[in-house]
Order: sequence, then structure tokens, then C-alpha cells
Amino acid sequence: MPISFKGVSHIYSEGTPYRCAALTDVDLDITEGRFTAVIGQTGSGKSTLVQHLNALLLPSTGTVEVLDRTISAGEDPKHLKSLRGQVGLVFQFPENQLFEETVVKDVAFGPKNFGCSEEEAIQKAKETLRKVGLDASFDERSPLELSGGQKRRVAIADILVMDPKVIVLDEPTAGLDPQGAAAMMALFQNLNEKENKTILMVTHDMEQVFRYCSEVVVMQSGKVRLHATVQQFFQNSSLCQEMGILPPSLIRLKDTLKEKGFDISDDIKTIDEMAAAIAKQVKHNG
Repeated sequence: MPISFKGVSHIYSEGTPYRCAALTDVDLDITEGRFTAVIGQTGSGKSTLVQHLNALLLPSTGTVEVLDRTISAGEDPKHLKSLRGQVGLVFQFPENQLFEETVVKDVAFGPKNFGCSEEEAIQKAKETLRKVGLDASFDERSPLELSGGQKRRVAIADILVMDPKVIVLDEPTAGLDPQGAAAMMALFQNLNEKENKTILMVTHDMEQVFRYCSEVVVMQSGKVRLHATVQQFFQNSSLCQEMGILPPSLIRLKDTLKEKGFDISDDIKTIDEMAAAIAKQVKHNG
């Protein structure tokens, strides 16, 4: 079941003085079952791209194929309810998708809308809230009373409770403290590796891209500049530097060591592996 963009353009405010081409003739195949990062400078088209995956935005030209559905320019998409049950999108600003009077009711809304009984929906909501790190004390609280990071966890629970095949995350750890961000990223990684969920994540955090993702889509001026594996993307940090993106700390250290004459493999992915490689070469060279 492919996930692909074929000749997709998206124009905001067509026919007005504020016309803006956010995407231009995009061709892209997303690898199913992978954890793919979508990166690029502000205004490059990242969020516009991923919002086409569950028809929140429709192409001005071209087609988007998502699982077993085709969304074409000029046609009203069909079966949107079932599509949005299979493709879950967590917005960049979580307050945009929180509306119920309590946290548990907010998370239970989706399952109820898809036919679960009240009791079953509440049970699923509670299990999912625990999964994202919110204990029972949050169940009856108003979503509007929560901190930004807590709202983000509820918004993520809203999506995960539906058990979607494709999970789209727009800056998912914004507002979380480092410990919370690491726990959330570990959850996404587990969903990808253990449950074979296809995950797309819009992010500016290259440390997360390097540690958790398998592929990278680089957007620039509404077009796909590069689609590569994470390893291929970070083999040469010049592209990051050209785009004003700070490479991960391990990549910066690797580049520095190579400049100093160390033979550092591109396969090294952890600081422990890096330390072992340095120690081996220092010992060998006396």
C-alpha cells in the first residue's frame, strides 16, 4: 500500500493578491514501515506536505496516494472518516485538537466516533494516556488547564488511541522537557519497530533525526531537495550547513576528528562506539 505524491502542488489563496505556492510539483514516495523525518527551513513546505496525507489539505494539482486511497486535485475525497482513522496527525499546536471538558473524554472521543461503546472508549483512552505518561490524576482535568507539554501528550494520545497505520507528527516534542521528549521519542520508536507503524515527523531537531529516524526528506522552497537514508544524509554535513541546520553533536565531533586525522567510520552512531574507535586508534598509534 503506497504512500506517494505525484506532481503535487498546493497553492494558498489562489486567485487573490495573497497567492502563495507552498508546494510545487512534488514527487515523493514514502517508504512504508519506516520512521521518516521531514526537515527544512521555516516556510519550506514541511507542514503543508504532511497535511495532505489525511486530506486536511487537498492538492491544487497532482495526486496523493495514501494506503488504498487516491486523493486527486479537483475531486472531493471520499471515505474521509476511515482515512483519518488510519492516518493520524498530531498538530504542531496541540490546543488546536483539544475540545472536550475532560482529558479522558477528549481521548475517548475518537473511539466513540468509530463505534466503540462508552465503556470501551473510556478504557482505551485511559490505557493510551498511561502510555504517553499521564497518570490517572489527569483523567478528569480540563485539557485547557494543562501545561503546553501536557497538552501535547493528550494530543498524541488522541491519535494513538485510534491505532492508526500511519502516524504524522508535527514537532511532537515541542514544549516537553528533555526527559519527557526522550520518553516520547522512545514510544514512537517502539511503535515503528515493534508495531510496524509508518511514522513521518516534521522536526528541526537533528539529534532526534539522527538517533531515531531511518530516512530523511529535505524540503526547500516547496520542493523535495533530497530523500535519503539518515546515514546517507549525515555522511556529508555540508548540506546541513548550507541550509543553516546544526548537525547532530556526534556528527560534528566525527567531522572534527576526521580533520585531525582520525579514521572514523560513518557507521558509528553512538558516543560509546565513537569512544571505542578513538581509543583503538590512540592505542595503535602509541
